[in-house]
This record gives sequence, structure tokens and C-alpha cells, in this order.
Amino acid sequence: MVIEWSKSFSTGIEWQDRHHKELFKRINKLLQAMNMGLGKDEIGKVFKFLDDYFVVHFEAEEQAMNKYNYPGTLAHLVEHTRFIEDIAKLRKEFEAGVSTGLVIRVQREVVDWLINHIGGVDKEFGAFLKDVEQKKPTHTK
Repeated sequence: MVIEWSKSFSTGIEWQDRHHKELFKRINKLLQAMNMGLGKDEIGKVFKFLDDYFVVHFEAEEQAMNKYNYPGTLAHLVEHTRFIEDIAKLRKEFEAGVSTGLVIRVQREVVDWLINHIGGVDKEFGAFLKDVEQKKPTHTK
């Protein structure tokens, strides 16, 4: 099983789509490892990636929200916080010992994030950013 990136996930914001595509790539590596019975080996790499992703991607989104006074900021940040907390619980379990059930729960959590967050609220935010960018005054000499 592979989770394919498609235009339906695209926000139209280059940096945001680039970050999202990398998350798809990482979860697909986990899915492929799981299919080969190697999910337990890959899960630590997924946690390390998510640590970096939370800092880089969420910070970039939050800066853009603040810069343009995005009206959905609070709800969006609540979702970010929930995802971080959910992954932190799974990481704690991982540190106590890797199980097949844990690998499956991590995979489900991240795939759910891909489909529901990226395919929903991030697309809404992307549409907002595109609209704001198009309304920016152009400077002429």
C-alpha cells in the first residue's frame, strides 16, 4: 500500500506542498517497510523526521498565519498541538519497546493526518494565502 500525492492534496503554496510531499514520502517508506516486515526498523526514522517536521513545517505555517492575520489560526494551531501530543504519546510507547501494534498506530495516525489535515484545513489555509498574495499591491517604478 502506498499513499499517492495528488493535486487534490496540493495547497498551491510551493513551500507548503514541498513539506507535505516530503511527509508523504516518509510515510510511504514506513508503509513499504511494513510490507516487508521491517516496520519496526523504520519507525525510529519516522519519529526523527516528525521531530524536524514539527519544527520546520509548523513554524512556517504559523509565521504565515500571523503575518497575514489568518482567521482560522487558533483552530489550526489546536490541530497542530493535538498531532504533536498524539505523536509524543506514541513515541513514549516506542521508547518502552517497539511492537507491531505501535507501528500500525503510528502509520494510521500519520495517514489520517495526511488525508484529513493536509486535505482539509491546510488546503483552506493555502487558498487563503493564495488570495492574500494575489491582492498584494505591486510596486511600480
